This record gives sequence, structure tokens and C-alpha cells, in this order.
Amino acid sequence: KYTKFSIFYYWINSLGQKTSIYSTSENVAIPSGKENKTATISYNHRIMPLENTSSTGTYYCEVKWNDIQKMGNGVFVLARGTGYIETSYEWEVLTTLTAIVAALSITATALLLSKRKAMSYAQQVLCPRRNKLNILRQKVETQPHSASPPPPPPVYD
Repeated sequence: KYTKFSIFYYWINSLGQKTSIYSTSENVAIPSGKENKTATISYNHRIMPLENTSSTGTYYCEVKWNDIQKMGNGVFVLARGTGYIETSYEWEVLTTLTAIVAALSITATALLLSKRKAMSYAQQVLCPRRNKLNILRQKVETQPHSASPPPPPPVYD
């Protein structure tokens, strides 16, 4: 009674529509000495290739005997058009950081140069460098030895 059965493969899409994929009828001979015993037989079916992303759904296997019907739990398959692509932002991050550092470097250099030019211009207008050094020498020579030396010239000079 149970040696003749049919196997059905189908899938149910996201709309609940059932689509048949493959079916076959089997007639399995029972080996001698195995009568009236439970037996398990595995059947594999590959679904390849999936046509498109509309092939997404749950795939089932169902076996039918004369009066009995058994259905598997199903396997959910997600079909994508391009497959899984790992996104990498390494180059974007590196390029962005490089651009930011370059912009800050250029800005800092421009500010330092403009400040330096403004300082040297102010010194030339107010007090030429030679006169400033001569005044400092005169102060050092006229002060007693116990007095502290004059402060060093500013770093930006």
C-alpha cells in the first residue's frame, strides 16, 4: 500500500500563490525481510537557477499516498538580482580625511604667513630691527651686572 507514492515540489510566493516546480511518481520495491517495517528514503531536488527576484518564497516538498498526505516544513529562499555585495567605505573615508587634513594645512599655513608678514611690516614701520637691537645693547651696557638680561626677541621674528 505504501510502496507507491508521489512527490511534489512547489513554492508559495509572498502573495500566497502556489506554483508547482516538479513532481514524480515512485514505486519502491521492499527488500525481503523488511516487510511491515518503517523505512526512510531521502530524495534531493535542486532548483537551479532561480529565474529572477520574483522566485523569492517558501519552497515545499509534499508526499502523497492513496489516502495520506505529508508536507515538509518548507525552506524560505530570498532571491536577489545582484547577490550580496559587501559595501566598503574605506576609500571614501580615506579620501575625505585626506581632503580635510589638506584644507586645514593650507589654511594654517596661510594664516601663519599672513601673520608673519603683518608682524614684520609693523616692526619696519614702528621700529626698524637695527634700531631695536642697538637700543637693547645700550640698555644692557648701562644696567648693573646684577640686573637680569633683557627678554629674548619674540619667536616669530
